[in-house]
Amino acid sequence: MKKFYTSTLQKHPRGDDVVRILAAAIEAVEPGNAVRRFVQHDGNVLRIADQPHVLNEFDRVRVLGLGKATQAMAGALLEILAPHPSRGLLIPKQTFAAPASGYEVYAGGHPVPTQNSVTAGNKAHALASSLTEHDLLICLISGGGSALMTSPQPGLQLEDLQVLTKLLLACGARIDEINTLRRHLDRVKGGGVAKSANGAQIVSLILSDVVGNPLEAIASGPTSPDPSTKADALHILNKYDLVKDVPAAILHYLESTPETPKPNDPLFTHVQNVLVGSNSLAAHAALATAKSLGFQTHFLGDTWQGEAREVAKELCSYFTQASAAPFCLIAGGETTVTLRGRGVGGRNQELALAAAIEMSDMKNAMLLTLATDGEDGPTDSAGAVVTGETFQYAKRLGLSPELFLQDNNSYSFFDELRDLLKIGPTGTNVNDLTFLFKF
Repeated sequence: MKKFYTSTLQKHPRGDDVVRILAAAIEAVEPGNAVRRFVQHDGNVLRIADQPHVLNEFDRVRVLGLGKATQAMAGALLEILAPHPSRGLLIPKQTFAAPASGYEVYAGGHPVPTQNSVTAGNKAHALASSLTEHDLLICLISGGGSALMTSPQPGLQLEDLQVLTKLLLACGARIDEINTLRRHLDRVKGGGVAKSANGAQIVSLILSDVVGNPLEAIASGPTSPDPSTKADALHILNKYDLVKDVPAAILHYLESTPETPKPNDPLFTHVQNVLVGSNSLAAHAALATAKSLGFQTHFLGDTWQGEAREVAKELCSYFTQASAAPFCLIAGGETTVTLRGRGVGGRNQELALAAAIEMSDMKNAMLLTLATDGEDGPTDSAGAVVTGETFQYAKRLGLSPELFLQDNNSYSFFDELRDLLKIGPTGTNVNDLTFLFKF
């Protein structure tokens, strides 16, 4: 648990308790444990979320893993499957040694897809296309899969998707909006894997990194029906005034090609999608630990979205609304940042920096933000820690929180204060958590 400590937490009289609460959230959604809770192997029967699958009724068992939690999820699944033979393709963010003979590992690019993402996506499409109705495909799906695995629709190039992704990230589009566009432009998204699998039985174990857990949005829903339309995708481009900037090939595709598979499509009668981990699960585990440590607790919900600095203002209002101290409140979701400056940071760090301004001179108050995958934006920090003293302490060091926020330079600000939460990649990903403490 030492990796959770920052300068503020090391000095704080209840820093150890705070660290225990943060650790409880991450441990609750450890991907291997999430798989083990839902999958059991008894003789010739693989039982997944209480639904039996008789293994000797299938010619082949294949595994497709994609996302930041791929390694841990695959490790747990293969332990459970043994000794039944299986083969598969695993698409993580960081490469690792194949867990067994017959498995290929291809790391993709993130958060913007790369040529490696296309190689991985085309291999995934080929795997699905090689199946028949006599096969079982087990998919392991976690956050980051949208960028890590991509197979552009005919007429589109990787460069088109890269330009689009960068534009969407920079304009502050929500992750569900980004994934709406991805589903319509990619052969393996928006039900694409299920569509390509020729009637094979498919079971997907899904670790959610999307607010509200809509299955079509998690890794852009490779085995889930897509309720959105091409018109929805075009509306998003218009909403953010991107029509004039996106590649012409994308606009042409959205205006001239068939829709993605919808919820009433019969191909999904062969698909079982199982949610095995979520933001809410992580938050409630942390709240249980906080309660055991004597805090009054409350969950503020897992649907917090919007501009990070604006969400910070709303969350900070709970310091005066909440019940008597000590309390621990937890909010889940995923905010966005509209880039205005040239600094370095991420949505969690920007939220924390805006909160430092709002919390100026608050007594016995602390706010922590945490990307559960350990990586906030393009940085090596998961988030940051602020208290009512952060603002004045920064001023004494000659740092202006307002100027750092104006330049979207939250990483540099908290690096100077040694209050970045540098916990490293966690192997899981269930969105972000914000913790509010009053002591």
